[in-house]
Amino acid sequence: MAASTPQKSEDYFPELHSQRFVLRQIVQDDIGNIFKGLSHPKVIAYYGISYDSLIATQEQIEWYQHLEAEQTGRWWAICPCGMPDQLIGACGLYEWDKDNHNADLGYWLHPDYWRQGVMQECLRTMLVHAFSAGQLHRVEAEVESANKASSELLLKLGFQLEGCRREVAWKNQRYIDMDYYGLLDHDFSEKIKAN
Repeated sequence: MAASTPQKSEDYFPELHSQRFVLRQIVQDDIGNIFKGLSHPKVIAYYGISYDSLIATQEQIEWYQHLEAEQTGRWWAICPCGMPDQLIGACGLYEWDKDNHNADLGYWLHPDYWRQGVMQECLRTMLVHAFSAGQLHRVEAEVESANKASSELLLKLGFQLEGCRREVAWKNQRYIDMDYYGLLDHDFSEKIKAN
């Protein structure tokens, strides 16, 4: 398999930097680390997608590529600074509605890096970019009601709980509730200024 490299054009896919992490384009060579994350029982416990083989994980790589090609979203690989090939998670936007200036937020992180502030740091960096360069007014997030860690993360970033859709999703042979969060650009700006 030939090595894939991210696009060089900043306009096409901007590389983002936080204090401890680089957020870069997801490439074909990331498939092993994506499979490692999206097959891990702790990750998929609250994540809507899982894979049971490296071959099946190709579907996820193609989804990321499709979002970019259709300009309906963008996902970043999360890599520690100085380790650009070590994808430890991913975050991004999808279902980008350019007419109404909103998009949905998604993210996942390998459990080895939980409870270290990784996702808060990376999402903050990504949201600053999305609201300034992406012309977004609103970002939405959908979280399983039982996923307290994810709910706490969103609240720390300034999202507001806007409601719960009861038994809206079928997972593991049962219906589950989903909480809906929203973040407006001016609320996020105020949150950033306050910190």
